[in-house]
Amino acid sequence: MLQAKLLDFLFENRLNDSKVWFGEHREEYKEFVEAPVKELSQALLPVITGIDDKIDKVHVSRIYRDARFCKGKSIFRENMWCSYSRVKDLYKALPAFYFDISANGFEYGCGFYSASTECMNALREMILANSPLYAEAEEALKKQRTFELYGDMFKRDRYPEESEEKKKWLNRKTVGVTALLTDWELIFSDKLAAKVGRDFKKIAPVYKFILQAGEMGQKLTEEKD
Repeated sequence: MLQAKLLDFLFENRLNDSKVWFGEHREEYKEFVEAPVKELSQALLPVITGIDDKIDKVHVSRIYRDARFCKGKSIFRENMWCSYSRVKDLYKALPAFYFDISANGFEYGCGFYSASTECMNALREMILANSPLYAEAEEALKKQRTFELYGDMFKRDRYPEESEEKKKWLNRKTVGVTALLTDWELIFSDKLAAKVGRDFKKIAPVYKFILQAGEMGQKLTEEKD
């Protein structure tokens, strides 16, 4: 179970931003951050595999950033995240389920980390062809109030003739759904896994729609190579 001490440690660790300080407090990290985050990630894994049985593992973030990409940034993260995907590399074509814990709250959802052009083109083709998978995803979104679509929008509307319902998908550069939970009493309780698991099931049709686009885009990319 997550505890408030997790956020306390992340704050102190980020504030000190020191490998020496972290080394001196490594046991606190293991107890209050690493262990409970891994416990939660494993508790949610059966829900994820129930949605996609080709996902068999979870990727838990490290507490520190890749030195190659942290110029001008602190070495240590202010958050911890986990992802569930068929591929370890989130820059690949397939989408993932995820959760992230920080002082901002508990964020969770599913979608592309950064969709390729091929993936988004495949997704748009499915929408324009009124794919049943798209219809199921849209219906699942309408039935709930927890998640909202994410993904940067094009500055210009590229599909002016389409419905507003379709345009909110068509005009994105990447896509997924996300939710932010700020009820700290719930976050730091033994009810969190059950709540997130139920919510993941609600958006399973969204994941399956996006996954199909990812698989189609991946195939197109491989054919080009």
